[in-house]
Amino acid sequence: MNNNLRKKATGGMALMLVLMSLAGCGSGSKETTTQPTQETPTTKTETDQPKEETKDAPAAEPKVSGDFEIQYFVGGYGDAWWKEMLGEFQKKYPDVKIKESAGSQINEQMKPRWIQGNPPDLVYIDGAGSNETQMVKDDQLMDITDWVKQAKNVDGEALTDPLIAPPQDYGGKNYTIPLVFGSWGTFYDESLFKEKGWDVPKDWDSFLAVSDKIKAAGINPYIHTGKYPYYIVGGLLNSGFVSENGDNPQILKDQEANKEGSFKNDAVAKTLQKLVDMRDKGFFDNASFGITHTDSQMLFLQHKDAMIPNGLWLENEMKKDMPQGFKFGFIPSVMQNPGGKYIAIPYTSNIAIAKKAKNPEAAKAFVEFIFTKKAAVRWAELTGALMNVKADLESSGASDVVKTAMKYFNGSDTIVAPVFKLNADLEQAENDATIALLQKTITPEEWMDRMEKTAAKSR
Repeated sequence: MNNNLRKKATGGMALMLVLMSLAGCGSGSKETTTQPTQETPTTKTETDQPKEETKDAPAAEPKVSGDFEIQYFVGGYGDAWWKEMLGEFQKKYPDVKIKESAGSQINEQMKPRWIQGNPPDLVYIDGAGSNETQMVKDDQLMDITDWVKQAKNVDGEALTDPLIAPPQDYGGKNYTIPLVFGSWGTFYDESLFKEKGWDVPKDWDSFLAVSDKIKAAGINPYIHTGKYPYYIVGGLLNSGFVSENGDNPQILKDQEANKEGSFKNDAVAKTLQKLVDMRDKGFFDNASFGITHTDSQMLFLQHKDAMIPNGLWLENEMKKDMPQGFKFGFIPSVMQNPGGKYIAIPYTSNIAIAKKAKNPEAAKAFVEFIFTKKAAVRWAELTGALMNVKADLESSGASDVVKTAMKYFNGSDTIVAPVFKLNADLEQAENDATIALLQKTITPEEWMDRMEKTAAKSR
């Protein structure tokens, strides 16, 4: 479920995105710790295959061998892409012995090893229990600032050249590279809206109007994931903060930096009041509290609820449960005032090398192996989402909903905010305060006070 993007100017990001076709990003599902998979389910080295001649390889190419462990979260994107990439990597480097530590609960399962200083070599930071900012703060990740500047992918391109979003800047240093690029937003069933004659909301007023009609039809207008409140924060609140801040996304970067007053101001107050208005009008499904993302998504697919905040991985994650005729629709934001622009809240899920990696050369080689246009196309085809590499996806298997999202991103009526990520304490405080507000146990003023106090402690 989740984690984390990097600095991108609003207009610059939109222009950059015009050059490519889009797809989306992911969250939790399966639970296992696996070993690599070609012919056997356990860790193996492809010693049965003859080694390729290296006479055409660059002379400076390092020999990659030894044990190599990778940790990756298995959620909405599944694990097919990882299996394929690791299989191809094994063929290129037959002397590497790969161990996969993967699953929907892998972040929690691996946490003791990170704390004990015995991490895997490479980690994909995504899903519940992961937080890139916290890992950087805890000095768990390798400083790759110098390496990433000179690294080249296996196609001979500079590693950073094809990236949509650059590595996140942490005080002038880089510790991660965005692997996945996506956006939060509100999803609905186009078929249901067409059948009922409901207008797709374009702003806050039209959102309230259609929600009244939906409620009158006996359907809950909106459901969220009470167990993981960051869905409603990412899919609803953050875009509201930007809209009420004069369409200026700097407010999100100020919150990321724990800047005083960034959680208590007119923009935040007005956004929280809109959330309270939704609550008091009875637009939220009361079943939201305490349920997981998949529970809320199933109720949405069953038309118990008309709209849901989520990320662009949603269609791929639920494709096996989609009813016949269901067609995902996507809106980047609904809290903008009439005449205001859509606000796209992007996210990345990043990959990093552990500071205490036992085989950093293999980890670097795998990073160079996967950041290619070919791998990006396969990611789109296998996940229905977008990898953080500029590639032509028109003829790929990227999902329709993601292509719809791309139209928003390329349009002049959409502002693409920079990627940002609160530290673990702030994120937890925001999650808790938002649920408390929805349950009427605190006021918007108390929400803001809670956040300001937590931010002060983090400075």
